[in-house]
Amino acid sequence: MIEDFETIDEFLTHGTSGVEEAIRTAAATEIMPRFRQLAAHEINEKSGPHDLVTDADRKAEIRLTEALAKLLPGSVVVGEEAVHANPATYEAVRGEAPVWIVDPVDGTRQFVHGDPGFCTLVSLAQDGVVRASWTYAPALDQLATATRGGGAFLDGVRLRSGSPEPDRDLDVATSHPYYTTDEQKRALLGLHTEGVRPRPCGSAGLEYLHIAQGVLDATAFSWEAAWDHAAGLLLVEEAGGTHLTRTGEPFRITGGNALPFTTARDEATARRVAGLLAGGA
Repeated sequence: MIEDFETIDEFLTHGTSGVEEAIRTAAATEIMPRFRQLAAHEINEKSGPHDLVTDADRKAEIRLTEALAKLLPGSVVVGEEAVHANPATYEAVRGEAPVWIVDPVDGTRQFVHGDPGFCTLVSLAQDGVVRASWTYAPALDQLATATRGGGAFLDGVRLRSGSPEPDRDLDVATSHPYYTTDEQKRALLGLHTEGVRPRPCGSAGLEYLHIAQGVLDATAFSWEAAWDHAAGLLLVEEAGGTHLTRTGEPFRITGGNALPFTTARDEATARRVAGLLAGGA
C-alpha cells in the first residue's frame, strides 16, 4: 500500500524502502534482460557517437518515473531521457517541489559494450539540496545509499572515504576530451603534473562510489547534468568527502558552476585538485 507523506522529512523517515524496490524492479525488468543482449536497433546516438541511448535507458526511466512519482505526493521527476526529449523539464531541479533526479543507466557506453561498470542513479532533492540518494550497480549486485546527515552505506556497511596516503600520487578520474570545451581542456591539463595520475572516467556514479569507498582520490568533471552528479555528491559527502569548483565553491546541482569541478575524499585533496584546475585554466 502506498502511504501519503505530507513532507519530504516524513517520507525519508518512513518511506524509502519503496525507492529501493522501484530501482531493483526497473533493473530486473528493463535493464538486465538487455545486458549483453542488445540488438543494433535498440542502440541510438543522441548528440553524437559518444552519447548513446538504448531501449534499456528509455524503458527503465519510464518505469522509474511512474513508480517514484507515486511514492511521494507532490514530487516531480527529472530524468535524463525525458529532458533530452523536452529540455524545459530540467527546470524542476531548480523548483520548490521535491524532485526525483534519475539516470536510468549511468555508463551507457559500458552497458552497450557488455561491461558491468554501469549503474542506476536516483536522488531526491528539494530547493537545490540533495536529501537522499541511491546508486545501484545491478551487474555487480551493489547498492549504495545516503541520506543527508544519516551517513553513506554500501550494502548496509558504513562508508568512510578517509584521506589519501601521504607522499602517494593522487588517482583522479577526469572527463573525456569530447565532453569538454577548449577552456576546460586547458584546466584539466593542470592535472598533468607531478604527484597526480589522471585517467578517463567510467560511469560517473561508480566513480563517486569509488571515492566514498576510499579507492579513488578525486574526480575532475566538466559537465553539470544533475542526474550524473546528485546521487554521488551526497554519497561522497556523507562518507566524509567534499566537492569544489575550480573557483573554490561547492558544486550546485542547480547549475551555474565554474567548471571543471572536483569531488574528493577529503577537503585537502579537493582544494589541491581545484587549485590545479584553476592554474591550468
